[in-house]
Amino acid sequence: MEYAVECRNLTHYYGSKKVYENMSFTIKTGSILGLLGKNGTGKTTTINILNGFLEPKAGECYIFGENSQYLSSETKSRVGFLLEGHIQYDFMNIYQIEKFYSQFYPQWKKDPYYELMRKLKITDKQKISTMSCGQKSQVALGLILAQDPDLMIMDDFSMGLDPGYRRLFVEFLAEYGKAENKTIFVTSHIIQDLERLIDDVVIMGYEGVILQSSMDYFMNNFRQYDFKLKNGPVDLEKDDVVTNFDRVKNHASLYSFKSPEEVQAYLKNKQIEFEDFVEVPMTLEDAFIGITGKY
Repeated sequence: MEYAVECRNLTHYYGSKKVYENMSFTIKTGSILGLLGKNGTGKTTTINILNGFLEPKAGECYIFGENSQYLSSETKSRVGFLLEGHIQYDFMNIYQIEKFYSQFYPQWKKDPYYELMRKLKITDKQKISTMSCGQKSQVALGLILAQDPDLMIMDDFSMGLDPGYRRLFVEFLAEYGKAENKTIFVTSHIIQDLERLIDDVVIMGYEGVILQSSMDYFMNNFRQYDFKLKNGPVDLEKDDVVTNFDRVKNHASLYSFKSPEEVQAYLKNKQIEFEDFVEVPMTLEDAFIGITGKY
């Protein structure tokens, strides 16, 4: 199956407040996709629809070819889901909670769980309640890995983690996903973490999907150009060349999928005089802000 997940023409409202309208995206089987968007654009709403916790006003999502609102038990067993808050039953220790969860999953594989626990240097008898937030999140990840799901859905997986635990989380997840050919769908407010992890990206705005592409295409083709306006402030509207434009006094930043030559020709055609034109390297976080805007 080419796509593990297909969302088609999703529309949702909370009362009279529109979250998005006619939003569509897909997740290729065996890929790692990151869903990015500012607060309030509907990332968690989308995940709740995908998991069947919320019914959209219109449109539908499919997981392995089945409507997410009516998943069979077999398909549900192929999906692992990590919510914010991470883990329950914190009165148990590492060994007890693994044994408890194993009873509910016929395909349970404990080795990835204990491998991650060894990386954390956590003993089998250590109680969940005595752990830090970062350690608890790793236990939750280990329990999902042990389920051996074909699709892992992780909402804001890095919340509350310090840089070391985030790096461990990302590296372990990336290695596991590639080695086992798993499909992984993640959201995170810490965008720089995803740069090390994802193959494809979906960026959401307040009206729906702004962009869906491979990471390679987005990072190699979306560009930031800085220059000085020679004759005073000028503001540019978005169009086929200008994806976004930001200006502080006479210093301008223009974001575009066009080449430097095309952008400079565009500015000259608009009779905008400029100097010190340079292309600025971007991280994923820079590119995200460039395509969505700072506000």
